[in-house]
Amino acid sequence: MTALEVVRAGALTTVQDLGRPGYAHLGVPRSGALDTGARALANRLLGNPPGAAVLETTVDGVALRAVGGAVTVAVTGAPCAVRVCGRPVAWGAPVLLRAGAELEVGRAESGMRGYVAVRGGFAVEPVLGSRSTDLLSGLGPPVLAAGALLPVGEPGPDPVAGVDALATPGPPSELVLPLRLGPRADWFTAESVTDRLLRATYRVSAASNRIGLRTEGPALVRARGGELASEGMVLGAVQVPPDGQPVVFLADHPVTGGYPVVGVVAGFALDAVAQVGPGVAVRFVRL
Repeated sequence: MTALEVVRAGALTTVQDLGRPGYAHLGVPRSGALDTGARALANRLLGNPPGAAVLETTVDGVALRAVGGAVTVAVTGAPCAVRVCGRPVAWGAPVLLRAGAELEVGRAESGMRGYVAVRGGFAVEPVLGSRSTDLLSGLGPPVLAAGALLPVGEPGPDPVAGVDALATPGPPSELVLPLRLGPRADWFTAESVTDRLLRATYRVSAASNRIGLRTEGPALVRARGGELASEGMVLGAVQVPPDGQPVVFLADHPVTGGYPVVGVVAGFALDAVAQVGPGVAVRFVRL
């Protein structure tokens, strides 16, 4: 069996693919890679199908060793130093890793999350049709730890090729999130929505994670008291807890919630959310 052994797991490294859309009615979150463009690019570089599982790293990368045979890998997402057996190799390009060789994915130079793909994909056992790790519900493979062995799948028919790595945007210095108001925007004062949410600058909170992007800034003011019965949440929903600080729900978000949702961030803007760290400015603009 050809596999990659985890030598250094990094701060948080998980297996991710396209996730588990369509199971919210069963209480199963979507999950999947946060930066979908970087995940897709890593697979295209290796001729993998779009749904092939990759690794998602957080801040300080990962180290892997090829076991049982040579593999070809590619690293995308947050720019970082990439080395094989201590020698620099290309980021954003196919890299051959001979049996026994060690791949070192370094700390992110900018951005937050990196993606490591292997030709053939990571063939861990799927759960409900997905190999994604879901941190909230505990579905899928566990968070990686040193010593874990990740089997590599059979390569597809498409060739390894260089593609559009240079077209990958860098991490934003300011995060602009197009927001469609509703369905509970009227639970907040109109001034609170127009003069604070849509004009003020918020900052990314250090408490952000794969479940949600937490923000810090002018608190939204409720126009209605009381609580809601739990309602279904969609990717990008902006829920406002009692402290008035908007939370943008990401891939591992819960399926229901009792706090009002003031709006929903457009899906095309969510890849950039994966790469912003604490303190980065956030502006919500009306869609």
